[in-house]
Amino acid sequence: MDAVCRGHGTTEDSAGPDPISDVFFSPSGEGRTERRQRENRAKVLCEQCPVIVQCRQFALATNEPFGVWGGMTARERALRRTALKKAG
Repeated sequence: MDAVCRGHGTTEDSAGPDPISDVFFSPSGEGRTERRQRENRAKVLCEQCPVIVQCRQFALATNEPFGVWGGMTARERALRRTALKKAG
C-alpha cells in the first residue's frame, strides 16, 4: 500500500501538494465548528484526488482512527465498519 498511500493516502499523482497537511488531521484544541469546516475542506481535496478509492480502502482496512482519508472522516469510517459488520 505504500506506493499508493505515502504518508496520508497520497502519491505523486495525488491532488494535494502536502501529504500530511493540517487539513486532514485535527489540531489540538480544535472546536466542533472548526473541525467540520476543516473536514469539509479536506473532502473537497479528496474529491479531486485520483487515489481516493485506494486511500479510503486503506483507511477502512487498517481501521485508521484519525483524520480524513479517502473523503471520509474517522466517524464516517467507524459508522461504515459498523454497518458492514451488521450486514454480515
